[in-house]
Amino acid sequence: MKKPLNEMTITFLSRSANESFSRAAAASFFSQLDPTLEEIADIKTAVSEAVTNCIVHAYRNTLGKIRLTARIYPDNEVYIQIRDYGCGIPDIEKAMEPLFTTCETGERAGLGFAVMQSFMDRVLVRSAPGKGTTVTLRKTLSSKPSDGSPR
Repeated sequence: MKKPLNEMTITFLSRSANESFSRAAAASFFSQLDPTLEEIADIKTAVSEAVTNCIVHAYRNTLGKIRLTARIYPDNEVYIQIRDYGCGIPDIEKAMEPLFTTCETGERAGLGFAVMQSFMDRVLVRSAPGKGTTVTLRKTLSSKPSDGSPR
């Protein structure tokens, strides 16, 4: 695997207020690549969906830690990993089906993974029941600094 040109990791509690924080932190970190407004919106939306899944599903009415790692690779490839240590997903394939949700209140549409897939080039989900879930998002941005490195 290529070596990242830059990276950051933040850990925060699964409070709903931290969803907007995580979205803004990821957008701020990747702004050094001078992305288009559409690319930043894509990143913010995908991060928002992944973090919301942690808050709503992984910890369900309890608090736990969420770790967000962001990396920049050569050729403007962005890498985002969102990790929780919650209940895990017993059937990832089923969970990634549009309209599937474990939310019993009917407040969730079950589109989180579908939204992530529509805004990112690649979405990988790994999970183990009782141990948590890791969502890895990748996207290659169109804008490139002249020397190929982050600004």
